[in-house]
Amino acid sequence: MAGGDVVDDFKDNHALNLTLSYVQNITYIVGRMGEKKEDEIVYSLPKLGGEVASVSIGVDGTCSYVGNNGWRESMVGTISLYDENGDRLHSIYVAHAPEYGKEGFKHNMTNEIEEIKKIVPSSTKFVGLADGAKDNWTFLKPFVDTEIIDFYHVSEYLAKASKAFDIEDSDKQKEWFESACHVLKNDEYSALAILEEMKELDKKDNLPEIVKKDLKSAITYFTNHHEQMNYSEAIANNLPIGSGVTESGCKVIVKQRLCLSGARWSHCGANNVLKLRAINSTNGRWEQFWDKLVG
Repeated sequence: MAGGDVVDDFKDNHALNLTLSYVQNITYIVGRMGEKKEDEIVYSLPKLGGEVASVSIGVDGTCSYVGNNGWRESMVGTISLYDENGDRLHSIYVAHAPEYGKEGFKHNMTNEIEEIKKIVPSSTKFVGLADGAKDNWTFLKPFVDTEIIDFYHVSEYLAKASKAFDIEDSDKQKEWFESACHVLKNDEYSALAILEEMKELDKKDNLPEIVKKDLKSAITYFTNHHEQMNYSEAIANNLPIGSGVTESGCKVIVKQRLCLSGARWSHCGANNVLKLRAINSTNGRWEQFWDKLVG
């Protein structure tokens, strides 16, 4: 919560009058103590409702106004555990304020991944799941067995490319788009087939400039990432194909706190709050964090 909301909550619900500076100082102190001890704390998993069959690792960034350099990218990482039916059992969240090189974020994510690898069965499948940003995959590749581009991002490119199928008829555009999505999810090697189809569309002479630009963008995306679009295989093996857990983390952990109207953050203040929110968002962690912080 924002500091002012905490003050109001304590006053209205607990009859305690706190000052805003008091609340802010507590957040700062707890956050700094947690940062100093974060490499020492090893968290245990909560009781899971099944055996872990796959682990999905996702990373994403979202802009927030931190420091004196304007809007920059805060990072969120997720490690989600799934059972053999593809049901999510647990998610671990990691967050970090903007930093050059993202070294702090990568360090924390690496520690979390290595701890999970010690816990889950040796047969567990590790899946990297993210959008097409090059830096995401540079980080993810060493840790995963399978790479999957988030299906929603791919579908956005297909939606734009569909306009080239029929410039004037929106119904035909929708039909092409829905067919392409269905084929991509259900047919093996379909990404290459769709890529070739888009290249044929690109040969049309009557495409408006904006439509042609969007089509070429989709062609480039599929050219660079078609090997990460094996959705039919992933679905057959009950592996996730969407990065909604990570994107939700960006919204709930970062956007809903750092991007309040008029908010301005120091790097230290933003990092403290993001780390605490990530701990609180991970089921069972806050109690362990607090016990080890004051124990």
